[in-house]
Amino acid sequence: MLGMSRAGLAQRWTLFVGALLSVALGVALVQSSLLLLISAATYDPPPGLSEAQRMQISDGTTAAVAMLGVVLGGAVFLAGFVISSTFAFTVDQRRRDLALLRLVGGSRGQVRRLLLGEALLLGLAGASLGIPAGLQVMALQAWLMRRFAFVPEGFTGQWRMWILGVSFGTGVLLAVAGVLVAARRAARVRPLEALRETGAAARVMTAGRWIAGLLFFGGALALIIVAPHGGPAGGVAMAMNVAMPASVAVVAFAPLLVPVIARVMPFGGGVLGSLARANVRDARRRSASVAAPLIVLVALVVGNTAAGASFTAAGVDELKRTTHADFVVEGRGPLGSVPGVATASTELSLPGELTYGQGEDEESEGVSVLVVDPAAYAAVHGTPVTLGGRAVVAGPGGDVPASGTVRLRLPGGDLGELPVTGAVPTTMSGGANLLLPPGLVPALQLAEASALSFVALEPGADRAAVRAALARTGPVSDLDDWLRADAAGRDDTNRKVMLIVLGLGGLYALIGVINSIVIGAATRRREFAEARVTGLTRGQVVRAALLEAYAVTGAGLVLGALAAGGALIAVLATTSAVTGTATLTLPWPLVGGVALVALTVTGLTSLITSWSATRQAPVTLLAARE
Repeated sequence: MLGMSRAGLAQRWTLFVGALLSVALGVALVQSSLLLLISAATYDPPPGLSEAQRMQISDGTTAAVAMLGVVLGGAVFLAGFVISSTFAFTVDQRRRDLALLRLVGGSRGQVRRLLLGEALLLGLAGASLGIPAGLQVMALQAWLMRRFAFVPEGFTGQWRMWILGVSFGTGVLLAVAGVLVAARRAARVRPLEALRETGAAARVMTAGRWIAGLLFFGGALALIIVAPHGGPAGGVAMAMNVAMPASVAVVAFAPLLVPVIARVMPFGGGVLGSLARANVRDARRRSASVAAPLIVLVALVVGNTAAGASFTAAGVDELKRTTHADFVVEGRGPLGSVPGVATASTELSLPGELTYGQGEDEESEGVSVLVVDPAAYAAVHGTPVTLGGRAVVAGPGGDVPASGTVRLRLPGGDLGELPVTGAVPTTMSGGANLLLPPGLVPALQLAEASALSFVALEPGADRAAVRAALARTGPVSDLDDWLRADAAGRDDTNRKVMLIVLGLGGLYALIGVINSIVIGAATRRREFAEARVTGLTRGQVVRAALLEAYAVTGAGLVLGALAAGGALIAVLATTSAVTGTATLTLPWPLVGGVALVALTVTGLTSLITSWSATRQAPVTLLAARE
């Protein structure tokens, strides 16, 4: 059967180019993300740096590892989804061929082995292409991480020989797993039903599709319900993950939903509009296959980006409501006694390494430490804090137990074991992981600390005079200006993270759309020829295909927005539960950009493929079929 698989690939190569490209890109993404993750986890800062710099680099690489873990998970999800969709569509377009094979004596098992053999060969070939492509993808990802300061200059992904086995295994596994369900379904369809396109062959909503759709819908619904109870960290993580199961659920029901939505798109009048509308209605599998990657693309890119921007905005609004200050002063110098100042909370920030637990349960992690005056901190931030002696308190950034004993190391020395006597409420905006009282950290260790002073004025104080006096210490900003600058910094960081996490994945999903259109056009030559012999010109056939592509693209965008809406519901519920105010920020420029790119790509691909498919004279194609 492997020989027949090889012959089938050679004969129907136009159908399999998209599948081969999908496997190669999937292997490249997985290989690149895995190598970068391991390189970041084992990165050793160069010699000659201060301890504070080494801690900051360690903090950054820890964040990079977490981000790359998300990238790797997203790459595996997208690769599995796009490859399985592409293979399923490829197998569906060969129903007649497989039916003829059954009629001449082929068994169900032989059909399955034929398709699995093709998948095995494509997996090996795709991995062979994906391994060198993965090196280029890794260089691009590493450059982005350096450019956005997630890792220090000089960081590069390190090659490891064992990745060859992983990459070949990934290619074969993704290809075989992607075709497995489609092969099983193709083998179960009766050959006469496949030839006549009746019975099980004509059914697009199988029992497995219904079950998968309902399961993923249930998973998305569960995340939406639980997210508000997860707190700032857990709630954000769950809300950001809603788009994945929601998009898969929508894709599962796409054969029902896409034709319904596509038919209400503006086709225009006349014969071409009627023909495009009929094609959308009748070719439900093809329409759903083209829309599926678009649905995932819109759900992940728009849903996750909007969620990230909304959580950032919620954190800034929370800071504005809870911070009782008029000015923010940057600088290490003491403010001294300034007339008109009621309260000034000077907060010194340091990187640190926290160890808690004992024996096998011992864990160490990088943290952000804030040295504060408890009374001033409570007055400015509206949060009671009890600090004194060697007692410390878990800060608004969370991730630290609210009780017990921890061991803290700061740049320049180890403070030893410290009792944790409480915690301030964790916030959406995050912040320091640990609050320390003044006097606990020696002055020498505080030398490298960065400082912010939140200043509250007395009633009736002259703002201009107070500001001029504070400016002798360092740059002074109004609280609102400082919050806007802080929000801009947070948004910039969020955009950078989303670009690294979703940029290449979004491009991969878009390539999946192109694959589906190319595969669909490769099997429509006879259909186009029949339309032309009934009186349509070549240009009219191409325009009808373009109208159909635009209608399906519009349906995919709408359904993708529906899946993204699940993430936005979770965002509203989470921000309301954590901050008391439901917050939602929609990235309209990104939404418009995604829609424009999708319409442009599908339109150009449809024009090119349909023009190519109508090159031959229609009589030649029809006669060849007979």
